[in-house]
Amino acid sequence: MTIPLRTHAIEAAPSSTLGPIPFPRLVRVEWAKATDTRAARWLLALVALSTAGMMLAPVLAPTSFDQTYTSYLRVAAGGLTILLPVVAILMLTGEWSQRSVITTFTQEPRRIRVVNAKLAASLVLGGGAAVFGGLVTAAGLGLASASGRALEANLTVGAVTGYLLFVLLNVLAGVALGALLQSSATAIAASFALPAVFALLGTASTLVADWIDMSTWKWVLENQWGGHVPQISVSVLFWVAVPLAVGIVRTMRRDVT
Repeated sequence: MTIPLRTHAIEAAPSSTLGPIPFPRLVRVEWAKATDTRAARWLLALVALSTAGMMLAPVLAPTSFDQTYTSYLRVAAGGLTILLPVVAILMLTGEWSQRSVITTFTQEPRRIRVVNAKLAASLVLGGGAAVFGGLVTAAGLGLASASGRALEANLTVGAVTGYLLFVLLNVLAGVALGALLQSSATAIAASFALPAVFALLGTASTLVADWIDMSTWKWVLENQWGGHVPQISVSVLFWVAVPLAVGIVRTMRRDVT
């Protein structure tokens, strides 16, 4: 006797494939890596202290500085760019130095998205630092004004834009060095040594002084674009665009095992 087999339709199980990690979440993660550790907090505190400390210079030594709003803002920019690039460097090199890069690229195998998230977080960092510098400038101007000093209110949109671009360029230079060298100690040392070396070379070569040295960025800070755009562009290519591009290629190809 043959027993008929009864077949049953089996419903397909719903797909459990996860979608890609949203880019804003990647940015938040990279921001947390850069700011949410004890070392990062100390470093950011030092950035704040160095900026506030430098702001005391025009307040306490008025004869050595122009007593204008723009001059005070430029002092804040100088204070920010002492250590802020180091924070940006650590944002790019921390995982390679701490050997946590395997975890990162396992969670997000498309490495370019991680790099882009780091870039975005570094720009947020630079923008936030610029705002802080503006607040420190306002405090310095308030102290100077309270002492009865006459201050020239010459702050313009161009001066503020130059200040912001100057801060961001210094942050991106740190990002580029970090991406290129992928070693925290080496990149930090290079961020201090290389500008000093090229400044020294600039004393002997006008080509270096006018086209490569970071001192060309003073024209950005001082909002003096007329006749200086080619020099600024070459310097940005040398310090930011080229090392960042090479660093991204190296990140895409480097073995993480």
